[in-house]
Amino acid sequence: MLHEFIDNFTHNLFKPLLLFFYAGFLIPMFHVKLEFPKAVYQGLTIYLLLAIGWKGGEELAGLEPELYGQAAGFMIIGFFTNFAIGIAAYTALRWTTKIRQVDAATVAGYYGSDSAGTFVTAMGVLTAGHIAFAPYMPVLLAVMEIPGCLVALYLVAKMREKGMDAAGNMPGETGYNRFREAMIASPRHVGTDEEHDEYDHEEFSEEELEEELVTAGAGNGKVRAARSNSTIIRSSGGSAGRGGSKASHGSGSNGNGSAGAGSLSGSTSDDEMDAMLALQEVNLNKGGESAKKKGGSFLNPTLLHEVFLNPGIFLLFAGITIGFISRLQGEKVTQTDDALFVHLFHGLLCIFLLEMGMTASKKLKDLGNAGWQFVTFALVAPNLFATCGMLIAHGYSMVLGQPFEIGTYVLFAVLCGAASYIALPAVQRLAIPEASPTLPLAASLGVTFSYNVTIGIPVYMMIATILTKYAPVAVTAAAAVAS
Repeated sequence: MLHEFIDNFTHNLFKPLLLFFYAGFLIPMFHVKLEFPKAVYQGLTIYLLLAIGWKGGEELAGLEPELYGQAAGFMIIGFFTNFAIGIAAYTALRWTTKIRQVDAATVAGYYGSDSAGTFVTAMGVLTAGHIAFAPYMPVLLAVMEIPGCLVALYLVAKMREKGMDAAGNMPGETGYNRFREAMIASPRHVGTDEEHDEYDHEEFSEEELEEELVTAGAGNGKVRAARSNSTIIRSSGGSAGRGGSKASHGSGSNGNGSAGAGSLSGSTSDDEMDAMLALQEVNLNKGGESAKKKGGSFLNPTLLHEVFLNPGIFLLFAGITIGFISRLQGEKVTQTDDALFVHLFHGLLCIFLLEMGMTASKKLKDLGNAGWQFVTFALVAPNLFATCGMLIAHGYSMVLGQPFEIGTYVLFAVLCGAASYIALPAVQRLAIPEASPTLPLAASLGVTFSYNVTIGIPVYMMIATILTKYAPVAVTAAAAVAS
């Protein structure tokens, strides 16, 4: 068993797919001046999602009628498994790391979702190794992307109810300002006399004022802070929590004893990166507007549309539907001699992994301030969640009395152990502007994705082999007849 694992592990590490990933990973490290065109990345992502969906839809149409119930049950189990993983990830982050609660909730949402890139890579490895898997697994990719979005939105909605300020800080966290949410609605909001008396007489050091200038505000609102009888006005051009902001102070007076307005410019590169990964364009001048219009509900129509009809999910379901209907009409595109969906698939996947390696390498630098506990979580989480997923899948297999292929376990493990980088960035930008844009992607792409596609897949194959060998499924009579 150990020899087989080592052989699979070393063989997997030097597959062309992974060699392209390594090459991309080294590009930022060696300061190679190569920029991957955004249009090419989005085109590759669209192609891969449609190709996976189309092939999955055709295979789904060819299933025996009794397997549709099995597929439906697996989808329900996968949905609730990822929902539980999102809650477990949040609990683990709160216990083991020192990141803010809003960031813990957002990262947990990423891990409660799944990764199309990891899934595609795993499919490529399994196909190259001639390892079978259930044809309906691409449908689970779409279904299991949704729970993480719901977990993150729910947790952040509860935090807002408990008094989270507009910069994403909770009571007791550094930089918390209980008046910030009220003041962000209007630059002329004055609150009650008692609030002003208490706030106006607070003593602030110059360092605290500088910290306020840098960290205050979400969206395009203006925030007013008073110190004694003077007022400092500052405006925010970006979402709360965006790293790398600089405060520039005005140098004059306005005649009313107020200092000139200083501007706060948010970093746009993080928004652009999120938008590219989420297959979307982003208006950098409208960050946080949706959060201010939430109306007390964590699932408004705009947000529901983003959760269930984001580009990744839509393209995947579109491909599945097209393939399903085409197969029912007697047309099967994904034959072994098909040029577009078969012959080109692995080549384009290699180019996709080149870009993913570049992105993962760039994201590693964002882990510097998160602490070793956060990095440890990003390494341990995929193994823990993937193993739990395989145990759940094996339990479902035993209940059905129908053994699953090794590839099915591996793909389900990948769906449980991976972290999103398509759906969640879009949802975060729309509904959770207070959270850090860099921490979740640093964990999901910089650590978890890199681990899964290099080490994780052969590890999951070994665990699945051990599981099926030492805890075999007793085939029921009904399953035997069906097969």
